[in-house]
Amino acid sequence: MLEDQSVEEIIHNINQRQISIKEVMEYYLDRIEKFNPDLNAIVLLKDRGDLIKEAIYKDNSTQSEKTLDGIPIAIKDLSDVVGIKTTYGYPGTKDYFPKKNSLFVERLIKSGAIIIGKTNTAELGVGGHTINRLFGPTSNYYDNTKSAAGSSGGASTAVAAGLIPFADGTDQMGSCRGPAAYANIYGYRPTPGLISVDRGNQLSKIPILTTPGCLAKSPSDMAFLLDEMIGSDTRDNYSFDLKELFKNQKIKDEDLTNIKIGWLSNMNNNYKIETKILDMCESQLKKLENLYVKIERLKPDFDNEALWNSWITFRSKSIYEDTLAMNIKDINTMTYQAIWEYNHGKNIKNEDLDSAYKQKKRCAEQIENIFKNFDFLALPSAQLFPFDKNQQFPEKINSFQLDTYHRWLEIFILSSLLELPTFTIPVGFDELGMPMGMQIIGKRKSDLQLFAFAKKYEEIFNFSKFKPLLD
Repeated sequence: MLEDQSVEEIIHNINQRQISIKEVMEYYLDRIEKFNPDLNAIVLLKDRGDLIKEAIYKDNSTQSEKTLDGIPIAIKDLSDVVGIKTTYGYPGTKDYFPKKNSLFVERLIKSGAIIIGKTNTAELGVGGHTINRLFGPTSNYYDNTKSAAGSSGGASTAVAAGLIPFADGTDQMGSCRGPAAYANIYGYRPTPGLISVDRGNQLSKIPILTTPGCLAKSPSDMAFLLDEMIGSDTRDNYSFDLKELFKNQKIKDEDLTNIKIGWLSNMNNNYKIETKILDMCESQLKKLENLYVKIERLKPDFDNEALWNSWITFRSKSIYEDTLAMNIKDINTMTYQAIWEYNHGKNIKNEDLDSAYKQKKRCAEQIENIFKNFDFLALPSAQLFPFDKNQQFPEKINSFQLDTYHRWLEIFILSSLLELPTFTIPVGFDELGMPMGMQIIGKRKSDLQLFAFAKKYEEIFNFSKFKPLLD
């Protein structure tokens, strides 16, 4: 019934009374019941009967102008929804019920969306792989034995498997972008501030590292979610508005010739990346070249060591402060990854943060200089293909031993530290049928232009049409 319908078509059919909200709800709940036991993507699901009642109520209500009226969505289990637990995948907060909604959740509810539950996450959101001691690992949609990446792996697998039409995520160290690459879908980290966040605990000494983001099978599907999530809020002094809607963004065929992309590859061999991933990205870039998009292979003058040192200083300090705010009494109850960050962060002094800011400023100047000649920059969306889902984190890439638990996520920090909006776009499948993606990085606050490119890319290559293996 709904297998091949876009979000736009579903919304149109609901508004035209060609399909009921109850039927839409039943369709997605049936898929969750059938496929989620193997995938473990949705971990906290409201009672089916209650959700059906909510859908019927909306069907019987006066037709509203709400964009997402009746569309189901599950929220990542790091964000708050009143009436549903926020566990963070951590045993110590397994019974925490928030008293207020996250700001973007407020917006989605006002837009008419029906919150059906929560998607799985990395424990405490730390680690880049969706596994925790409360719910276990989320399976990769293309191979149930493999990782879905993280920490928005529950969201990406749920979207790829058609359990929900789109999903929110949060992205600090690639948490929307990596899972999208592992699921053959689109993942978006916006410019921080585009999606408002209550920043009550934000320390002035630490820059904005994390932002809510989105995942969907296509940018067109994502636009309906994004347009309801974005915008300024008085509770977020970092937030800002856009002058246009995402769903109205377009690039004409002839405009492709005006686009220039700088391919950063492995950043002068500074990033350890499986060769096949680079080959797949370069093959897709070649296809764009055949469409007259200008692609330049770069060997950038960029201080990767300064970027990494600045990043791990701010990240560890931020996680340390978050741990204190959560009132976790026994640090040893956390995962190895969270303990690593806590121990690293507690020793960071103000002078270390000052040094990290200087490194960040230098890297920002270097990337701005590179951007003078390009509309977008490109990097792979992963450094290795999906690994065993029961493994906490990879220890090697190729034969290279990694020096920290998160060095396999280094590919993401350029965008994260420098506040650059970034899309993961699919680039295909390897010989084992595992998907991969590539990051397209825009200048700060160039979100609309970046989105327009991603939308045109999907129109050309139709990765969303790849039929789910589950069906």
